[in-house]
Amino acid sequence: MARGITESDVHAAADALVAAGERPTIERIRAHLGTGSPNTVTRWLETWWQALGARLQGHQARLAVPEAPEAVAALAGQWWELAIDAARRSLHESLSVDRATIGALREELNQDREALQTEAATLRHAAETASQAERVAVAQTTELQRLVNQLQTQGQDLGAQRDTALARVTELESTRQELETRLRLWEENARAERDNLAQHVRAVEDRTHAEVDRARQEAKEAQAQVVAAARERASSEGQLRAARDRAQAEAAQALQDAGVQRARADALEQQLGKLQDLPAALEASWIRSQRKPQPGSRTPGAGKAAGATGKRATKRKPSG
Repeated sequence: MARGITESDVHAAADALVAAGERPTIERIRAHLGTGSPNTVTRWLETWWQALGARLQGHQARLAVPEAPEAVAALAGQWWELAIDAARRSLHESLSVDRATIGALREELNQDREALQTEAATLRHAAETASQAERVAVAQTTELQRLVNQLQTQGQDLGAQRDTALARVTELESTRQELETRLRLWEENARAERDNLAQHVRAVEDRTHAEVDRARQEAKEAQAQVVAAARERASSEGQLRAARDRAQAEAAQALQDAGVQRARADALEQQLGKLQDLPAALEASWIRSQRKPQPGSRTPGAGKAAGATGKRATKRKPSG
């Protein structure tokens, strides 16, 4: 860092340069002093040139010889004027060089100032860009934080939904097991009811066959009685006619009872055929309940099957 210089420093450096036979310039004074800004050296060098005339006049007064001859005084005056002219020309040349140097320095300073202004504008633009980038970054950070909070909330909601779904799955699994148990019970009940109906049908058929056989036997006996009555026609024609009518009436009643029993046997056979289709219907109902489970709702197929079972039980009571 350059230290400050004073006017006496610049004047002493200019005197030293003149004593060394060199014209004092800004660059030479700065080189002689080893420091100093061009503007400061220029300002103090101008004061040195301004004081140079007074210093030379004082020096001339000190060199004047009293009572010198007129020719010597004239020569001394001419010499002094030549010295003054030479000093003035040197001063003008030095000032011209200094002005050129100052102009060059001023141009350099202008260039430096323009470069600094350009750099300052670039820095301002960079600062504005950085500020805008900072604002964008802050906005993005805020948006990212909002998204993070939203994702956390969604994660919590999904966790709650997952827990609800797991509870729902557990409930549906329990419902499925309950339905499977009920289906097994329905199948067992349907199988037992089918077996009971089959036994009942067989019993009805056996009873019907027995009644038909008995009616046939009675008809045979009636016919035998008719034959016997015919053989015994002599005993009483009226008794024979009555016995024959009674036997025919009993035979007709027996045949009518046999027809009723046969109709009942056919109806029971139809019911047995429907019961044979009951397991398939129960299985289809269970499959539909598995596809669309409705917690708390009763299985339509189960209700129908239970109703059908109740109806069959109601229908079976009178026959028993």
